[in-house]
Amino acid sequence: MENHHEHHGGEDHAGHQAPQTLPGQATSVASPPTDHAGHAHQQHGAQDDDHAVHSHGQHAGHSTAMFKNRFWLTLVLSVPVVYFSPMVGHLLGYMPPAFPGSTWIPAVLGTVIFLYGGQPFLKGGVQELKNRQPGMMLLIAMAITVAFAASWVTTLGIGGFDLDFWWELALLVAIMLLGHWIEMRALGSAQGALDALAALLPDEAERVTGSGTETLPVSELREGDIVLVRSGARMPADGTVVEGQAEFDESMITGESKTVPRAPGDSVVAGTVATDNTVRVQVTAVGENTALAGIQRLVAEAQASSSRAQALADRAAAFLFYFAAGAGLITFIVWALLGSVPEAVTRTVTVLVIACPHALGLAIPLVIAISTEQAARAGVLIKNRMALERMRTIDVVLFDKTGTLTTGEPDLKDIAAVADGDTDRLLALAAAVESDSEHPVARAIVRAARQRNLTIPDATGFSSLTGRGVRATIDGRTVHVGGPALLRELGAVEPEPLARSTRTWMDRGAAVLHVIDGNTILGAVSLEDAIRPESRQAVAALQNRGIKVAMITGDARQVAQAVAEELNIDEVFAEVLPADKDKKVAELQGRGLKVAMVGDGVNDSPALARAEVGIAIGAGTDVAMESAGVVLAGNDPRAVLSMVDLSRASYRKMWQNLIWATGYNVLSVPLAAGVVAFAGVVLSPAAGAVLMSVSTIVVALNAQLLRRVKLNPAQVR
Repeated sequence: MENHHEHHGGEDHAGHQAPQTLPGQATSVASPPTDHAGHAHQQHGAQDDDHAVHSHGQHAGHSTAMFKNRFWLTLVLSVPVVYFSPMVGHLLGYMPPAFPGSTWIPAVLGTVIFLYGGQPFLKGGVQELKNRQPGMMLLIAMAITVAFAASWVTTLGIGGFDLDFWWELALLVAIMLLGHWIEMRALGSAQGALDALAALLPDEAERVTGSGTETLPVSELREGDIVLVRSGARMPADGTVVEGQAEFDESMITGESKTVPRAPGDSVVAGTVATDNTVRVQVTAVGENTALAGIQRLVAEAQASSSRAQALADRAAAFLFYFAAGAGLITFIVWALLGSVPEAVTRTVTVLVIACPHALGLAIPLVIAISTEQAARAGVLIKNRMALERMRTIDVVLFDKTGTLTTGEPDLKDIAAVADGDTDRLLALAAAVESDSEHPVARAIVRAARQRNLTIPDATGFSSLTGRGVRATIDGRTVHVGGPALLRELGAVEPEPLARSTRTWMDRGAAVLHVIDGNTILGAVSLEDAIRPESRQAVAALQNRGIKVAMITGDARQVAQAVAEELNIDEVFAEVLPADKDKKVAELQGRGLKVAMVGDGVNDSPALARAEVGIAIGAGTDVAMESAGVVLAGNDPRAVLSMVDLSRASYRKMWQNLIWATGYNVLSVPLAAGVVAFAGVVLSPAAGAVLMSVSTIVVALNAQLLRRVKLNPAQVR
């Protein structure tokens, strides 16, 4: 703010840096070449699908639609297989119809089910063997293969076995296909955030030409083109408004539901909607360089990133394979030694079915996928899943002051008039002089006058006085607005009461501008870096969650202290050189604290990288976004709360699912092995399949409860 004062003293207003644009106007996250943001999504989506396939049971590249189609056909074929089964007829008290060839119906249809419905599991099992990464697909493949072979042996009358498992095989494949369909649907919904972002871009745009407008595909737009965006239409690319004013709905990018006004000179982002008026916009970024494409890349990277929790689930699945295979082998040997080979085969098949670590393999990946999607919908873009996992352990959140807790723009703070009660007239005069200036300080003064509904007099003859201030003529009188250099030049002396006020303001780090009519000082105004209204709520809510809040800035200590006192911040690091910000993070870590750093500038990047969790404000620089594990699409610091709440909720769900999945296996495998068969309790392979799928469904539904976590920044608790 000090340099606002001096700069406003008369240096070129254009020299001031314009407010930074909404998220990452030219995000430099690495991505494949694209000609359209949607193409970027499709490529990343494919990569993410491959990852999901690999991580969640080696689904052999199959899609949700494939599991769905195979499930329905298998279910239809399973009906006659079950109906013509003598065992089912005996259990339900009916005699299956007998006609020439009727006994072959279960075998023929069962074979079709095994080869068609069971194909994903057979291919997945082979792939796991090749990769030497045994898991659930191999277990399912083993179970259905054993059931298939035993049933054909019985159907052909070889060896006198009574192992008619056709109906169990049919139900097992159908139920496992259903379980995988549910799993793939749930995992696929995590791609919904990317699909929703891709859908934000219109297919066509209206480009302004010398003779009117022409409609063309968005992919043909180029930087520098002028496009016409009508009321209710979406922005086809990033750009700057050059004509017209409109309220823009940016909720799809920032998570904020309130519309924001955009006028000439303001930046607008691809995918946002002009809600009330038509505007003309000059395109500044197209295709992969738009903020929307950058967000898509960040979400895709987050969904493709690995994590400790994922590794834990993969190791647990491998362990359960060996556990199940060992239990199956022991079961077969024990029952065979007891003289019952058919029962040994039956028990072994049931063990292999019920011990499939399907629910376990789904437990953690599904939670991570849903939490990543939920975060994206709330404007929290997680580049690295480890950042989300670590957030629940954070002890202190370290905010960069300028542009994070504050807007980075001046805001009118105080007014003092020499004549008591004359503050409105003083502000109106200042606004009149400044009305022709585009300087941020000038805009802040004019904005404050308009917010108070003051009548701003007409001013003429505006001119800038280099290094001193500005002046204009109002009602035939010359009125100056400027800082200390202007007072010295005019030889004006502040009255003592006014001088006391201005000294207090300057001690606080505010910029002070005097309003002078001729040679008479009418009063002064102070301007400070505006504190975001959301910052107070963010700080209080973090503290309510037991997390300390610290602030770091290069500003003078009195400036930092004033902001810290207003926000009730626990600790302040002031007058910190850019190169030393990461040292302050290390200092906090040296006290045994886990740190989340929130920043938006190039000089924040080392600190973002050093912190346990680096969080970049979306309006910040590309470098900061690269260094962070998380990017907030908007400028609302309350979005950090979404991360804390989601991290804690995700952790709870992970452990609930792990306990359910592993506990289920530990209890069910002995039952499947026939440990209590002496008491007449036996578990058929079909019953094992039902229980296995129930376990999977429970885990999937429990993970879906994450969608109930409220992440809207406006709903701060």
